[in-house]
Amino acid sequence: MTEEDKVPTVEQAQNPDNEEGEVEASPEVHFEPVVKLEQLEEVKTFEEDEDVLFKIRAKLFRFDKPTNEWKERGTGDAKLLQHKITKKIRMLMRRDKTHKICANHYITQDMKLTANVGSDRSWVYQVLADFAEGEARPETLAIRFGNSENAEKFKQEFIKCQELNRTLENSEAGNDRSTQDASGEEEKGSSDDEEDDEETDL
Repeated sequence: MTEEDKVPTVEQAQNPDNEEGEVEASPEVHFEPVVKLEQLEEVKTFEEDEDVLFKIRAKLFRFDKPTNEWKERGTGDAKLLQHKITKKIRMLMRRDKTHKICANHYITQDMKLTANVGSDRSWVYQVLADFAEGEARPETLAIRFGNSENAEKFKQEFIKCQELNRTLENSEAGNDRSTQDASGEEEKGSSDDEEDDEETDL
């Protein structure tokens, strides 16, 4: 007998006695999960309270002063978002896949988009308070687009949002002045009434 004759076939391994018949059904086995998965609560990003005014693909960089070089923050959709109640507009950008925030700041009047040296598809600007890292930090940012057309589109929308925020800020400032004037008139009126009361007592 050769070695090959000693190696059983698949059929022989399943039925070593070479008896014909149906394969015995294995008992139905049920395993309880070790860890029960609970339904995850919906995670809020606060974007639910905002309208998307403009969205475009871009790559963002920040200037690192200690090393004197640009460092990439991420690639994703740059969004200009307007709050549904306050109407304030901010720029928000998240990294692809991880969705980690790489830009989060209001669009203010002091921001100025300047062309990056040697490129017609990127802009450089300074932010006094960017909240991408969780706390307000001044940053010098550079945002780059796929082509010059997209870069120009972003600039136009950015400027529009600056104007909308400026109008809103002026309106809020006017309301504050009106409130202060009204409060001043009330205090003056109260003072005059007190003087009249004193004269009456005399």
